[in-house]
Amino acid sequence: MKSVIKKATAASIIVGMALSLPMAASAQQDLKVGFVSTERIFRDAAPAKAATAKLEQEFSKREKDLQELAAKLKSTAEKLDKDAPVLSDAERGKRQRELAEMDKDFQRRQREFREDLNQRRNEELAVVLERANKVIKQIAETEKYDIVFQEAVYYSPRIDITDKVLKALNK
Repeated sequence: MKSVIKKATAASIIVGMALSLPMAASAQQDLKVGFVSTERIFRDAAPAKAATAKLEQEFSKREKDLQELAAKLKSTAEKLDKDAPVLSDAERGKRQRELAEMDKDFQRRQREFREDLNQRRNEELAVVLERANKVIKQIAETEKYDIVFQEAVYYSPRIDITDKVLKALNK
């Protein structure tokens, strides 16, 4: 008895699915889908380029200071290696501790630099993304898109509207 009920239920599900296929197919034909490459927006949009230039200007002095500190650290290490055979154990130990302190300071400054730069980059890109999303929404409403994706494993070039978004952002 249970198998008869299961078969009848399965049959009714299959019939229901078969009847709904033509409706799903027609609904799918009316669906308008778009895709926008966020990566291209961040790389090619004028606001993204301006944000990158702003960040480079803002962080260039700190980056230069870090490069100078790295060069000083390297030359100090080379000098210690060169002088090590003629130094007393106490002097060699003192210089090694100084070098270790310099390296620790360099590592700390470098880490802080990266953290600050990443935080500012995220802030600037959030502003660019917000502007891009407004443009995407305007395009979607104007051209009657049902859905626009920004991330996808695969997308057909025929649904890519990134160029339209870039054109609007670069005005």
